[in-house]
Amino acid sequence: MRFILSYMKKMGPFIALTVLIKFTATFLELLIPYVLEFIIDEIAPRKSLPLVLAWGLVMVLLALVVRFFNRKANQRAVKSARECIYSLRQDLFEKTISLSSSEVDRITLPSLISRLTSDSYNLQSFMQSSQTIGVRAPILLLGGFIVTFSMDKGLATILMILAPLMILLVTMISRKGIPLYSLVQSRLDNVVRVMRENISGIRVVKALGKEEKEKERFQKENLKMEKSEVKAGTIMAIPTSLVKLLMNTGLVFIVIIGAYRVNVGTMKPGVILAFLSYFQMILMGVLTLNRFFLMMSKANASADRIRHTMEAPDTLKKVEEKEGEAAEKGYLVFDHVSFAYGEGGEVLKDISFSLKRGETLGIIGGTGSGKSTVVNLMMRFYDPTEGRIYLDGKDIRSYDLPLLRSHYGVVFQNDFIFHDTILSNIRIGRDIPVDRVRKAAGDALASSFIERYEDGYEHMAAIHGASFSGGQKQRILISRALSGDSPVIILDDSSSALDYRTDSKVRGNILSSHSDSAVVLVAQRVK
Repeated sequence: MRFILSYMKKMGPFIALTVLIKFTATFLELLIPYVLEFIIDEIAPRKSLPLVLAWGLVMVLLALVVRFFNRKANQRAVKSARECIYSLRQDLFEKTISLSSSEVDRITLPSLISRLTSDSYNLQSFMQSSQTIGVRAPILLLGGFIVTFSMDKGLATILMILAPLMILLVTMISRKGIPLYSLVQSRLDNVVRVMRENISGIRVVKALGKEEKEKERFQKENLKMEKSEVKAGTIMAIPTSLVKLLMNTGLVFIVIIGAYRVNVGTMKPGVILAFLSYFQMILMGVLTLNRFFLMMSKANASADRIRHTMEAPDTLKKVEEKEGEAAEKGYLVFDHVSFAYGEGGEVLKDISFSLKRGETLGIIGGTGSGKSTVVNLMMRFYDPTEGRIYLDGKDIRSYDLPLLRSHYGVVFQNDFIFHDTILSNIRIGRDIPVDRVRKAAGDALASSFIERYEDGYEHMAAIHGASFSGGQKQRILISRALSGDSPVIILDDSSSALDYRTDSKVRGNILSSHSDSAVVLVAQRVK
């Protein structure tokens, strides 16, 4: 709850005024049955039509003011919740993209997606409802008790007996239901994971005729989530029926006792009508509180998941600059580096090499041999478990991460093309002159097909680059790596879709046009 309040505090005065407006609206709503009782018991016996119409007009005005204030408060609640969650989503997204690869592995991508979407939506719903029904329900409940007690202590005693039972019932059952929503959200992560895998690999699924199998796999995870949600929803719905039973039982006693007391002349009939109205308000207050607890349960579970992401430790901390003898051997140096993912066995063990600018390093090996891991360590997506890596004479851990990664022009094994223009995909947010982009595209042999488009470099790429062939995508990605004129160029299996002749020409262009760069070529086989 503190995490949620920390974002709502940013709009404290705005939210405070919203709560005040909602409080005023609810307070005026409590007056309407009281005015009705006054008209029936005090004004009607005078048999004065103008007085009845005047007090009737008071009731109408009260209803209009209540409606206006409620509408205003609801609009303000929507606005403040939207702005608070906007700020939270921005912070969460910034934290997500700054997470180290080890933290992403720990949390998992599907979970991060659901935290950015469904979890943040749960928080938005709660932020909004806390300013509306979270204010209205307690006032209806408490105000109803106070007004009825002032009107008739005898009948109000029935409510005073039922109220603690209802509140205790709602509280006890809510405690059982709240933890279940954490399980619901974790099951949602699995649903997102399966859905993400199938959307990303839709062509493979269709090519292998595995649609039915994937439907069954999705159904299995979806069913697990459904069962968890039904269980949580069923438990949280129990108070509704029990509260209605208690309230209707109390209502019967009030009608019976009230009718008897009116009959013997100890109570006025308007009091019974007012009591019935306040009874409905109290019932509405209790049921709304139950619904509010349900929303709060979801919000608490979602807030914990988001908070854990926001508080994820920075595992790639900057260290003081260290000079070493290994740094003198070359521009890029691996000095007895070993690495293991998590608790698994070592992927790399005692790796050492040095690479000067103008030199080329080829890394060849089969699937799973650790080739891409070497690249990940160069880019400092992970830190080695043993050994040191040096760049330009400095331990890479002493660099600010953006500065470190600006030294590299890289094409990853499974790289990404965004739904944007070809020019923007090559620049990817960098301030690179158009002529240098064209030069890089020429070196990558991409300019030949790019310039065939009527709009050339302004041609829009489809999502995931689906409008390009495999070879075209790889040449655009190589253009991206070359356009920055980086001191180190890394090509991780970046030419698998190119024919041997094109591949040879591209590598020749790189060596001739970027002769001052250290080049790292990663491949599964010699070409």
